[in-house]
Order: sequence, then structure tokens, then C-alpha cells
Amino acid sequence: MAGTIEPGTAGTGDIELERVVHLLGGTQVFRHPPRTSLDAHEMLLRGLPGEALTHLIAGLVILPKTTSLEKAVGMSLRTFQRRREQPSKPLSKEQSGRTWKFAEILAKATEVLGSQEEAEQWLERPAIGLDRRRPIDLLETPAGVELVETFLTRLEYGVYV
Repeated sequence: MAGTIEPGTAGTGDIELERVVHLLGGTQVFRHPPRTSLDAHEMLLRGLPGEALTHLIAGLVILPKTTSLEKAVGMSLRTFQRRREQPSKPLSKEQSGRTWKFAEILAKATEVLGSQEEAEQWLERPAIGLDRRRPIDLLETPAGVELVETFLTRLEYGVYV
């Protein structure tokens, strides 16, 4: 597949980047998928293609049934519906950043928990290590995102409290 990294040749960061790009549509959405974090940064400054958000949401198993997703990507359901009518219009810098960050967290949770369905369920359930808050609700602010990322890292290494 053009624009992807061959299995076994990528570093950990490259694999994580590849997972995020895949969640956002891969080569179906990106003419030139980002190959490095710096490429991703530049792309986010320009704005993700609107199709990336559509692809991300279409690939969700559980979360589309909730309104929590609106908080995670910073876009109301109505705005998302209007955006689908203009798929070629890029997302704003803020929407791009939040969409990318949500895809990063979903990719990491999928890796840690074993499946995307488990990851989505985890995002919806109150977590003791997050003061009984649902991870999806914390994605509304940068501080909350950091809490969720730290908690995922602790889960990955077997530190639950």
C-alpha cells in the first residue's frame, strides 16, 4: 500500500502513527499520508480532510450511539452532518487536532485492551483511576486528554491505581 511503512521496519512511534492514519482513512482519504510526526503536524496545521472525520466515525463500533463523541472531537452532531455534505472541505485546525488526538487515544486504547470494541467500551465506562469519570468525557480539554493518556499508559504497564 502506498504511503505505509513496511511491517517490521517501523519504530514504535511509526507504528502508532500508522494506526492513527489507518483510523482516519489511510490512503483512501490521504493522497500522501503522513510518515512522521512532523508530517502529521504540518497536515494538522492545514486541516485534515473532512473525509478523515467521516471515516473515523464510520469505523466506530459503539460510540456513534452516544453524544459523548461530540465532546471528544469538538463538533456537534448537526455540524458533523453539515460537514458530510461538503466532504472535501478541510477541518479547522482545532477540529483537526481534536480528531487526530481522539484517533491517537482510540488507537492506544485498542492496543492496550486488545480490540477496538473493548477500547470504545472502556472510553464509555467510569474508571476508578480517573475518579469514576468516563474517559470520553475527559477528552473535552487538554488536561483531561493528558489524564486519559497517562491512565492508558498505566494500564499498559499494569499499574491500575
